[in-house]
Amino acid sequence: MQIKVFEGRDPLSKAAAAQAATAIQHAIRDKGTARIIGATGASQFEFLEALTATPGIDWKKVELFHLDEYIGLPKSHPASFCKYLQDRLISKTGIVSVHLLDSQQDPAEVIRRTNEAISAAPIDVAFVGIGENGHLAFNDPPADFETEQPYIVVNLDQACRQQQVGEGWFPNIESVPKQAISMSVKHVLKSKEILAVVPGPMKAQAIHACFDGPVSPMAPSSILRTHSNATIYLDRESAALLSPATLSALSVSA
Repeated sequence: MQIKVFEGRDPLSKAAAAQAATAIQHAIRDKGTARIIGATGASQFEFLEALTATPGIDWKKVELFHLDEYIGLPKSHPASFCKYLQDRLISKTGIVSVHLLDSQQDPAEVIRRTNEAISAAPIDVAFVGIGENGHLAFNDPPADFETEQPYIVVNLDQACRQQQVGEGWFPNIESVPKQAISMSVKHVLKSKEILAVVPGPMKAQAIHACFDGPVSPMAPSSILRTHSNATIYLDRESAALLSPATLSALSVSA
């Protein structure tokens, strides 16, 4: 794992998009298709905008999997991650092979079907964020580091649900669903390459907990430190609390 720190969101997003595009292009060149995992949330806006504007990607040869989704939320809801991916990635690129998590179907059936599809071949590159509570996908602390199931039902904790209100996706915490379907921690780690895009001051405490502290289910994204090909993209604000020792050991000049 390595950390890259940028002055702001714009250069961070452009650099992450360039690395993402290269990973997709290399997978298509080597085996004719690229399997990717798409992340959502406010932290991914600029990154996805830069990625979808990158020329030279044959999106018809890309297969997209969904990282997580609220249970019971209509696809028309502004906070729906299906809607997010449709608006910010699928419609802009013309991806035709997609595996979205239908939030209004029986979760067990959605999980069965998607587990089968994603287990067919390795994921080439996963795009992820890191939550204000350190979550990876929707695996809130204490995260399950042991399950082998690709997708699971998870309970969302208070901090996670409050983040969704703070970012403007819901009017109040009562309206935020309490459960979601999420890719499991172990399955995220099975990706050949992981890009975590984590800008902004609200993420500084989580970054400190995940990369200055121990690898622990209480700081779920700390597990990214065990992956040999993970890159954490930070700006000065999200990296503000990292210790000099961590920056010296893990960061590369950006």
